[in-house]
Amino acid sequence: MQYRSLGRTGVQVSELCLGCMNFGWGTEEADSIAILNHALEQGVNFWDTANVYNKGESEKVVGKALQGKREKVILATKFHGKMSDDPNDSGNSRRHIIAACEASLKRLGTDWIDLYQIHRPQPEIPIDETLRALDDLIRAGKVRYAGTSTFGAWQITESIWVAKELGLNRFVCEQPPYNLLDRRIERELLPCCITYGIGVIAWSPLAGGFLTGKYIGGAKPEGSRYEKDKPFREIGPHALEVIDKFHAYAKNREVAASHLALAWVMRLEGVTAPIMGPRTMEQLQDQLKACDIEITDDDRKAIDEISPPGSHVAEYYTANFGPNKYAL
Repeated sequence: MQYRSLGRTGVQVSELCLGCMNFGWGTEEADSIAILNHALEQGVNFWDTANVYNKGESEKVVGKALQGKREKVILATKFHGKMSDDPNDSGNSRRHIIAACEASLKRLGTDWIDLYQIHRPQPEIPIDETLRALDDLIRAGKVRYAGTSTFGAWQITESIWVAKELGLNRFVCEQPPYNLLDRRIERELLPCCITYGIGVIAWSPLAGGFLTGKYIGGAKPEGSRYEKDKPFREIGPHALEVIDKFHAYAKNREVAASHLALAWVMRLEGVTAPIMGPRTMEQLQDQLKACDIEITDDDRKAIDEISPPGSHVAEYYTANFGPNKYAL
């Protein structure tokens, strides 16, 4: 396992980030803890969860796995999502951020969060209110660094300017969707992050499973995410064409499509770490194999022909999981 700096910080994180969305939800607690422990044993020291994942259950499971090994893990979680029917129990207001942080610390069983991220932007709330709350949490020692998710390039730039003007801690990373079916961040967001030293933690590097090789020719395996999530997950002819061509290239190169797709994101300039989201131990062990794959110039050229830089195959996204309207 290789390690990289988290944005402009000195913190070293693994080149793969372990996404914990399935834990305590689609994956039973004991299996989740086993996956978390094995990932750490393999050098994956970067774990990402969120308070909204099964209304806090993911954080509780992660907290149990952290016991006795807290110092070894770079722990990331998020706030913003609706946690109850209370109108103030969501969003990016100072009131909610402070309360959400305290609740997450309790569920995680820790005194601090290494990376506290805004799960989605909320333009109606001035960014200075959000930054001040996060800055206070950092100064109190409850949070080490702050980050964003699905922010647009202009929002990242605005936040840097406001932080500088007010003397506040700035965001150190952004977490956008990024994969072969959605390369939009290459237009503005990725260059912006590279310019300002913002780390990039890419979510959905396998496009929700569509790049694993299970959906070749439009196949819909029983029990797959495609089948389970319908009608919220759809895929159109253009996306299928890209998927089939990519799978054929991976087969010709004699590597698994999932390994190649994950390694491609991992090796791109500006990307700190893609987030893998295994539901089972077998999936974790499989996805770790991406670390052994080197991406050549020929690979990049061939993949760019299959999926041009900056392109987006919108047909595979869903109302629930698509990037927010401000992302680009």
